[in-house]
Amino acid sequence: MASTPFMKLATLCEDLARTSKRTVKTQLISAFIRELEEDEISPAVCFIAGRAFPESDSRVLDISVRTLGRVLERSRQPPLVQEPLTISGVYRKFEEIARFSGKGSRMKKESLLESLLGQATLVEAKYLAKIIFGEMQIGVVEGVMLDAIAEASSVNRDLVRRSHMFLGNLGQVARIALRQGKIGLEGISIRLFNPIKPMLAEMAYEISEVLTEHGGVTAFEYKFDGARIQIHRRGSQVRIFSRRLTDVTNSLPDIVALASRRIKANEALLEGEVVAVGAGEKPLPFQDLMRRFRRVHEISQVAREIPLRLYLFDLLYLNGRSLVDMPYEDRWRSLSEICDEGLLAKRIVTGDVSIAEEFLKEALHAGHEGVMAKSLKSKYAPGVRGKKWFKIKPADRLDLAIIAADWGYGRRTGWLSNYHLAAIDETTGDLLMVGKTFKGLTDEEFIEMTRNLLGLKISEDEYTVRVEPNIVVEVAYNEIQKSSQYPSGLALRFARIVRIREDKPVKDIDTIQRLRDLYEKQFEHKARSRL
Repeated sequence: MASTPFMKLATLCEDLARTSKRTVKTQLISAFIRELEEDEISPAVCFIAGRAFPESDSRVLDISVRTLGRVLERSRQPPLVQEPLTISGVYRKFEEIARFSGKGSRMKKESLLESLLGQATLVEAKYLAKIIFGEMQIGVVEGVMLDAIAEASSVNRDLVRRSHMFLGNLGQVARIALRQGKIGLEGISIRLFNPIKPMLAEMAYEISEVLTEHGGVTAFEYKFDGARIQIHRRGSQVRIFSRRLTDVTNSLPDIVALASRRIKANEALLEGEVVAVGAGEKPLPFQDLMRRFRRVHEISQVAREIPLRLYLFDLLYLNGRSLVDMPYEDRWRSLSEICDEGLLAKRIVTGDVSIAEEFLKEALHAGHEGVMAKSLKSKYAPGVRGKKWFKIKPADRLDLAIIAADWGYGRRTGWLSNYHLAAIDETTGDLLMVGKTFKGLTDEEFIEMTRNLLGLKISEDEYTVRVEPNIVVEVAYNEIQKSSQYPSGLALRFARIVRIREDKPVKDIDTIQRLRDLYEKQFEHKARSRL
């Protein structure tokens, strides 16, 4: 069978953009991927989801808006020989572009990009640009793609979802589902050195509510102001992955050494948190920790400047056996048997509200964010957010994306310093504005943020720079209000940036649906406005 033209994928995307109905989107994608050749399935699924490469793939295209614009100008002349683009051909070209880095790579990338866009029609160029910047904006959220894969392969959706959580690669899951069906997906489980998506927690506001949900007794752990990691070990080989499934092994040689020396298991996949510490072992600001994760040179020096502490809280694989379907209390017991107490997250098991509240105060006094509450019977559900785990913090905070910024004035002249904040609509995938803030950053952070935002610029007028949504910030606020100004219908009162979440992708920010729930929850203890 001939290779599938990329134009067919672009036309599909046009059709997807024209409908808001989830079932129609699912049917369109299902019919499309069912007709693909085996080697086209994985890249096509990635492209439709708005990615050049799978989520667990560390490769990046590293192409700026400015570069793309410059290349588009040059590539508008029609080529002498017009060969249609194919899905496989586009993917191979992306692989070539990602292969170049360092000195002299810019010209090579531009040359490859120019040859790719020179073959593209206008509609193909439109979707190539969307894939390059990860902004497809056709309403195909992860859940829609999982539904489409399940429908196309006639496999149960829960099995498709579980397989994706283990592989972290929608395209690969689709290929296996379509070519091997149920049997192929059932063979997917934890594989050492293949990072899995972390289990997620709901936010809770009352310890008593958590205890009721968990049957009267639960485990409370410190919630650290650090970075979540997975440690994969087989013999002397150790690899470490971030929450975003990125390999950060080379940046954390001290944690690698610690895992090699103090974990008593030949094969293990452990989950924990690393925290940067300063004087008196007090946690350092999150930005200090991120300096460690970004560093690729002079690592020994920065390791001395910013020492890390490791706190382990889960064990998902041990000596050839997956533990994800075991209860949390059994996983903890196994974890405590293979590492000493000094590496374990501090925790208590109780059904007493007053004891739990004292534990929360102790965590906060120690400089941490709050506590986690985990059901003793909970299995580990990769990538799933539910009521088996809760996070309890004293402040109301949200993770939001910056979609634009206004130029400052007065002492902030020359800085982009009033940030437009957005949450994600989990139904459509759209980013909807919920407020602005110019509070929370230091002068140095304003300067760095200005530089980063200008590198993401899409358009600009006299006052505002609109940017690719690539920066996530944690925002504290006093109240959520109704708003006629923003399409979301909501606005944050007294919003202020607490920290920059360099560890968190935009797709994982808080949802409009959650903001609506929080808005309603405010009225449990106060009257509603009559206006």
